Amino acid sequence: MFKFDIKHLLTLQALRDTNRLTDAAEKIFVTPSAISHQLRELEDRFGCVLVYRRQQPYSFTSAGYRLLELADEILPKIQDANAEVLRLAKGNSGRLHIAIECHSCYDWLLPTLDQYQRSWPDVDVDIAGGFGFQPQAALARGELDLVITADPIEDQRLAYVPLFKYESRLAVSTQHVLAKQKYVQPEDLLKEMLITYPVERSRLDVFKWFLDDANVEPEKVRTAEITSLMIQRVASGRGVTCLPDWVLRTYEEDGYIVTKRLGKKGVFPRMLAAIRRDYKELPFVQEFCETAKRSFQRDFTTTRRT
Repeated sequence: MFKFDIKHLLTLQALRDTNRLTDAAEKIFVTPSAISHQLRELEDRFGCVLVYRRQQPYSFTSAGYRLLELADEILPKIQDANAEVLRLAKGNSGRLHIAIECHSCYDWLLPTLDQYQRSWPDVDVDIAGGFGFQPQAALARGELDLVITADPIEDQRLAYVPLFKYESRLAVSTQHVLAKQKYVQPEDLLKEMLITYPVERSRLDVFKWFLDDANVEPEKVRTAEITSLMIQRVASGRGVTCLPDWVLRTYEEDGYIVTKRLGKKGVFPRMLAAIRRDYKELPFVQEFCETAKRSFQRDFTTTRRT
C-alpha cells in the first residue's frame, strides 16, 4: 500500500490556499520545482489526477478534495501536538489532568488549585472523577497525569512524591462511652457500627492500619458518599467513623463530635502524588506538588492531639 508523507498533504493545502505555484512554494518553504515534483509523485503513486494545473485558480479532482479533507483533519492535530511537546520540553506549560483516590481530599485540593493556577495560568488543569475506575492504571496509560493517593502500587512507569502526613482519627458522638477515653483500641469497635466511604476495604485507613492487624471486625459496617451525612449519623449516636483529622477538625470544634486517636501511638498515613516517571521532573508538575504541600501545611495542619 502506498504511504504518503505529511509533506504531500502540506503541498495540497498550500496549492489550495494560494492558487499559485510560487506562492505555495513560499508558504511551505520549498522551491516551485519541489512542489511540482511532490505533486507528480503523489499522482503517479495513486494513478490519478489530483489537481488540474492548466487553469487558474487551480481546481481539485474528487480524489484531490478527499486528500484535502484528510489534510485539514490531521495537520492541525500534528501542529498542536508539536507545540505541546515543545512546551513540555521547556516545562513551563502543559496538561495536568488529576484524579483523586480520596473522598475527603477536595477540602484541601481546591484551594491548592486556586493558588497554583494563579502562578501557572498556562497549565491546562482538570479534575477527573476517581471512584468509578482505577486512576493509577489510567495514569500509567497516559490518560491522567497525576493521582492523589495513599495507596501506591507496583508499577515501573510510576513515581510517587510524598505530599504530607495526616492523622486518621475515630469520630464518636459527644455522649458515646468512647468519648471519655484518651485513645481507642481495635477491640473497642467490636460492637460498633462503622460508617465508611464506599471504597475498597483495603483503602480504608481504619482497616488497613488499625483493625486488620488485630483481626478485629466491627459489628456492622455501613457506607455513605457524603462526609456531612457520616458526621450527622455519628453525632446522633448511630455509629462511628474514621476520617482524616483535617476533615473532622471543624466538626469537633463546633461541638458535634469528639475524636480519638487510633491506638496509643496513633495512625499517620501519608498522602502521595502518583506521577508518570517522564512527568516527574517537569517544573509545572514539581511546583504543583510543592504548592500542595504548602497549602496543606498552611490551612490544615494543627498541633497533634493525644
